Amino acid sequence: MDIQAAVVREPHGSFSVETVELGDLQPDEVRVRMVATGVCHTDAVVRDQVYPTPLPAVLGHEGAGIVEATGSAVTSVAPGDHVVLSVNSCGWCAKCLTGSVTYCENLYGRNFGGRRPDGSTSITDASGELSSYFFGQSSFATYANVAERSVVKVRRDVPLKLLGPLGCGIQTGAGAIFNSLMPPMGSTIAIFGAGAVGFSALLAALVSGCTTVIAVDINDSRLEKAQALGATHTVNSATQDVVEAIMKATDGRGVDFALDATGIAGVLRQAADSLAVRGTVGLVGSGRPGTEASFETGLSITRGWTLKMIIEGDAVPQVFIPRLIELWTQGRFAFDKLITEYDFADIDTAFADSEKGDAIKPVVVFAHTEEVL
Repeated sequence: MDIQAAVVREPHGSFSVETVELGDLQPDEVRVRMVATGVCHTDAVVRDQVYPTPLPAVLGHEGAGIVEATGSAVTSVAPGDHVVLSVNSCGWCAKCLTGSVTYCENLYGRNFGGRRPDGSTSITDASGELSSYFFGQSSFATYANVAERSVVKVRRDVPLKLLGPLGCGIQTGAGAIFNSLMPPMGSTIAIFGAGAVGFSALLAALVSGCTTVIAVDINDSRLEKAQALGATHTVNSATQDVVEAIMKATDGRGVDFALDATGIAGVLRQAADSLAVRGTVGLVGSGRPGTEASFETGLSITRGWTLKMIIEGDAVPQVFIPRLIELWTQGRFAFDKLITEYDFADIDTAFADSEKGDAIKPVVVFAHTEEVL
C-alpha cells in the first residue's frame, strides 16, 4: 500500500516526506495507523550516522497509533486497539527470557539494522529498498508494519497524540529512576541535562519522594522549567562550579544519586565527583561509540560509589508504559508539559527546534486521522 513517510537519504540530511510502498505484513507483525510520533535525539544520531543504520532510511521510534491489522501469529493486540511503540527485542535470548529485554543480545540488529531479521525491509520506493524496521517500527510514516514485541497496548481513554514519547525518551528518564536507581524516600539526586530524558527523570524522582532534586544544565530557560516542575535547586554548569554547587546544596555530603542524560564524558565525571559516600551514578546519555571517560580512583575507593549503564530505563515496555500512563491520569507525572506538537510536514522544524533547545520533546502529529485525541 502507498503511504507517506519522512525519508532521510544522506548523513546530516533533511527529512523528505515522500510517497513510498509499505509491504505485506509478516505473521509476527502489527500494522499501525500512526496518530503521532515523538522526535528523539537517537533519530538525529542515526540521521547523522553516529550509529550506522544504512541510509536512505525511514526512522522514528516513539510511535503511537491504532491497530489496523495483525499477522497470523499475533496474539497481544487486535484491530482497533490503541498502542504505543517501543524498543524491539528477540524474545528468546537469555536476557529477554529473564526480563531484561532492553539488554537483548540481539538489540543492535533488531533496532538499528534497518532490516527484519530475515534481511527484508518493509518499505520500498521507486529506487528500491529503504532501511526500515527502525526499533521494529519506523514510525515517521502514516502507517507501519511493526514487530509485535515493539507494541504496547494502552487504554483507549487517554490522548494518543501525547503517548508516543513514552516509548523511548520518557520511558528512559523515568525508568532510570523507578527501575534502575530506585532512590528511597528522602534521598538526594542531581540530574545532568535538562532535556526530555532529564525532565522525565526529574518528575520520577519527585514521585519517588526525593527531597533534594538538583537540575544541571547550561540553558537558563531549561533550568527555570526544571524549577517550575519541582526541582529544589538548579545549577548552570556554564557559569558555576557544578561539584561545588551540589556540595553546597547538600551540606557538603554530595548526592545519593546522580543521572547523566548528556552522554558527555566530562559531565559524567562531574556527576561521579558529586556523589556522597556509597552514591550511585547512572548514565543514560549516549555518546559516540568509542567515547571514554576518566575517573579519580585513588580516594574514590574509600567512597564506594557505583556506576550504572542504563538502556531504555531498564524497562519492560509492556509493563512499564501502562504504569506511567496511570501516574499521568492521576496527575502525578506531568510529562505532557514537556511536549510541543508539530505537523508531519514540519518534521525538519521539529528536529531544528529540539537541537536549538526551543522544544523539549517535539511530537509530530499526523493529519490523516480523526482519532487525534
